[in-house]
Amino acid sequence: MDSTKILLFFFLFNFLFVRYSFSEICSDSSCRIGEPMIRFPFQLQNLQPKSCGYPGFNLSCDASHQTVTELPNSGQFTVQAIDYRMQHIWLNDPDGCLPRRLLTFNLSGSPFSGYFDQSFSFFNCTFDYTKYKLNPIGCLSGQNYTVFASSSERAISFLASKCSLISTVDVPVQWSFPEQLETSDLSEDILLSWGTPQCGRCESRGGRCGLKSNSSADIECSYGTRRGLPRGARYAIIAGAGVPALLFLVGFVCCLCSKVKRFTGRRLPIVDTSAHLVPQTIITTRGLDGSTIESYPKMILGESRRLPKPINDSICSICLSEYKPMETLRSIPQCQHCFHADCVDQWLKLNASCPVCRKSPNSKCTSIDIQTS
Repeated sequence: MDSTKILLFFFLFNFLFVRYSFSEICSDSSCRIGEPMIRFPFQLQNLQPKSCGYPGFNLSCDASHQTVTELPNSGQFTVQAIDYRMQHIWLNDPDGCLPRRLLTFNLSGSPFSGYFDQSFSFFNCTFDYTKYKLNPIGCLSGQNYTVFASSSERAISFLASKCSLISTVDVPVQWSFPEQLETSDLSEDILLSWGTPQCGRCESRGGRCGLKSNSSADIECSYGTRRGLPRGARYAIIAGAGVPALLFLVGFVCCLCSKVKRFTGRRLPIVDTSAHLVPQTIITTRGLDGSTIESYPKMILGESRRLPKPINDSICSICLSEYKPMETLRSIPQCQHCFHADCVDQWLKLNASCPVCRKSPNSKCTSIDIQTS
């Protein structure tokens, strides 16, 4: 009776310990459905342990359940999208007037830098601009004046002769604005990148990046295990879960042995099954390796959601979801079919063919004959 109580106590202790240890596992999280999925190097406050993120990469959820980040010298911005492989993040103004924030935008003190900076001049004008092909900034304009921003030398020269210059600032745009685009309302998301920690290569190979320990800023890339769990906690979980499992296995084997003894001496009928055995062929099809998949071209979908010809699909054929702005897409060079990058990456790891036309750009198939006798 005493041994039974001790065993029960030991089992409950290990169960609670394992449950507590697993609560520290760094699983992906988000503020709500449709918001960016957050994982290392970012850490979502109040939803993920602090050890799940890299210093300076703290995010939070605002009252509207939007994902936001606080830049030390620029204030709060909403996080529109994150590309962990390219180490890119897209931000915008939660109040809907990004140009106002850009006039005083400062990335010092943050882990981010502009991926592509382009100089824009802001002008305050009072002339009738409707006769010109100019795009005003509505949230900065008033009843008796209009604000414009331009990176075009021709447009800047024209506006300087009629308007007063407000400021010239560097804007971290997503792509270079063409010269023929006279002015811009600068409402598109700004694109930033980070250099440390360098987890892009790990992510592109299907690994998960995380801290080696809570007391160090060193990172490690793991495959097939949950990211963010300290090594000591992993060993504790193995010990906590393994001992009860071992005791259960020993008890099960003892019980099985006692059952077998009861049937000792009984002869079982011999059945000749050789006539029913036939040769079997096992065909194993492997997908593409990570470097091959990563070599396929990627693109970031703009606000217009227009795809380059001949790619004209508006729905991902794998997840059957409609493409949305700022999503990362990948196309297969052999057939030009396009899909969500995450969807087609997982598909190609298991299937070396296009999900639509089944073309096999680099199919690897191994056939093994097994003769049963």
